[in-house]
Amino acid sequence: MTTQFQTLLSDIERRAATSARLLVGVAGPPGAGKSTLADRLHDELSSRAISSAVLPMDGFHLDNAILIERDQLARKGTPETFDVRGLRDILRAARAGGELFVPVFDRSRELAICAARCILADVKVVIAEGNYLLFEEGPWAGLADIFDVTVMVAPPIDELERRLIERWRFYGLSAEQIEAKVETNDLPNGRLVIARSRKADYEFPIF
Repeated sequence: MTTQFQTLLSDIERRAATSARLLVGVAGPPGAGKSTLADRLHDELSSRAISSAVLPMDGFHLDNAILIERDQLARKGTPETFDVRGLRDILRAARAGGELFVPVFDRSRELAICAARCILADVKVVIAEGNYLLFEEGPWAGLADIFDVTVMVAPPIDELERRLIERWRFYGLSAEQIEAKVETNDLPNGRLVIARSRKADYEFPIF
């Protein structure tokens, strides 16, 4: 465990002790390691008897049928291809406390499944993770204000490219499909996240 991660963990633990429910936002480009960091936080908090739940932003992808209708399918993953209002409402509901059902994204089917995960009423820390949680443009602006603690994970572009290629290979895409996804969508989105996001409380160059 790095010193920086330990500092983040200790901060969350301290804040959770005096909060009915704490919201942590983990942002970063595609392939940065957001999910890995969020899951690690969840595991470490659990080992300290602090209940937590991970809330991925991917569950708020617009359905492919809507993206096709709007001629946006090729740009899936850009800021305008998410249900930002729905995400904001869920985050506010998480803040309010109580049991909460949230959507989950099935990457193997490229499909968001409604109410596929339950955040129990006794959860003390909700760890949201996603590309645009700290984005400062359009309907995303101000979303960062909902969080008590914010984190940005932003590896160098060459490391992002390597990780993204490996991700799409895992899902069985051809070399041509991978190049199209990475070069025309994932990396441009990643650069946008890095350039247009609010400065986070904690910044990790790699995770």
